[in-house]
This record gives sequence, C-alpha cells and structure tokens, in this order.
Amino acid sequence: MSESTTHLVLVPSYNTGATVYDTVRAARAAWSPVWVVVDGSDDGTAAGLQAMAGANPGLRVDVLAANAGKGSAVLHGLEAALAAGFTHALTMDSDGQHPADLIAAFMRESLAHPEAMILGRPVFDASAPLLRVRGRRVSNWWTNLETLGAGIDDSLYGFRVYPIAPLVDVMRRQIWMRRFDFDTEAVVRLAWRGVRPINLAAPVKYLRPEEGGVSHFRYVRDNALLSWMHLRLMFGFLLRLPGLVARRRAGRPPFAAR
Repeated sequence: MSESTTHLVLVPSYNTGATVYDTVRAARAAWSPVWVVVDGSDDGTAAGLQAMAGANPGLRVDVLAANAGKGSAVLHGLEAALAAGFTHALTMDSDGQHPADLIAAFMRESLAHPEAMILGRPVFDASAPLLRVRGRRVSNWWTNLETLGAGIDDSLYGFRVYPIAPLVDVMRRQIWMRRFDFDTEAVVRLAWRGVRPINLAAPVKYLRPEEGGVSHFRYVRDNALLSWMHLRLMFGFLLRLPGLVARRRAGRPPFAAR
C-alpha cells in the first residue's frame, strides 16, 4: 500500500485496553499512514503501541502525559499533521466501534470532494444501547436547528474525514471542543464556515465487556456537557442569524467562508 501524503487516519485513544491494538492493525491494513494519540492512558497500551510503531513505518504514536479529553488529543494530532503537510484526517475511535474496512471508501470520497467533510451516518445493530440511540436524536435535532438544515445526518458519530486547516483554526479560536463535546461542535462550526457535509452510511458496533468493549461515557456528566455545548452553539447561531438570513435572501450560500 502506498503512503498518502495528504490524508491520514487519526486515532485518539484512552484506556481501551488490548482493543486498541486490533483497531490500529485494522486501520493500518486499510490505510497508510495511521497516527495514534494516546491521551494519558495508564493501562499499559502506550508502550505496546510504541512497540508496534517501531516495527511499522506507516504508524506513528504520540503519547500525551495526562488525560486531557478526546478533543485535545485530536487537536494535538491535527496540529502535527498540518505541520507535516497533510490536508485531511479521518478520525476514528480506538474502542472497536468504527468500521476500518470503510476507511478507503471515505478517503476516496474526500479526495473527490476535498472542500467537504465526509461524515459517517451510523447504522446500528442489536448491540446498540437503546438509551444511546434515542439520546443522539436530541443532539441531532439541535444540530439541525443550529445549522439551519445544513445536511448533517448525525452529529455524534466520530468516524469522519475533516479538512484539517479550517478545523484547527476553529479550535484555536475558542477554549471548548476539548472533550466529549468535540464531535458535535466540530461539524456545527465547520458548517458555519461553509464546509459542506457529505454523509456516508457506516455501521457502528458496541462491543460487550467480554469482547473487550470499554465505554467512558457517563450519562449525567456527558449529557450535561452536551447541553452546555448546545447552549453555546445556539448563542453563536443567534449572533449569526441576521447575516445568515441576508445571505439566503441574496441567493448566496447560508454560511460564510469564515
């Protein structure tokens, strides 16, 4: 497999145990390069991943000293990728939920439409907790409102390809998007900048504990974080609303390029 000089796979990881090794092997089988950012894990996987990288030139592993959240780990990887000349990054979780066999298809779509963000539309199977499936409908409703129906099918599914430069610029301009709130806020703020969403169906699998499944989702804490995020986004949306309406009346795209 030839190594891409524009598109990479970026995997933030925190305490997923041995599952991360299977995730990284599957990602490397589908694409090169793959970068992993270990977000302060204390489960021993940092050393294991570094050993894998030592024997695999298409794999890079960065280890953060302390856990700072998914968004912080992604930003670390994005900034390093931007400095290295990459233009796009496919993010995927390290816990085995995301389909590595679709990496190449998502990358092809991004190569054909480099101005867009390629978003996974989750296809759930029987392993999906009903509470999680229903709960994401609330976030999707708010996202649809905050972007005036920009076409984001799912706001929470983290299997997606981002144009790196605009996302890094968005994240550098404010202090949020550093934890579980990253995925949703990223697509809303990119839509505000005129980055078009393209949605592709992708299965999601929730592994059982006996299969190595690990979840760091905390229902009260993380839903409170999402609620605060949507409150911030609605405030930003209302500030943009007069200009948005004016652009629509003039027959121009609803969101400005910046």
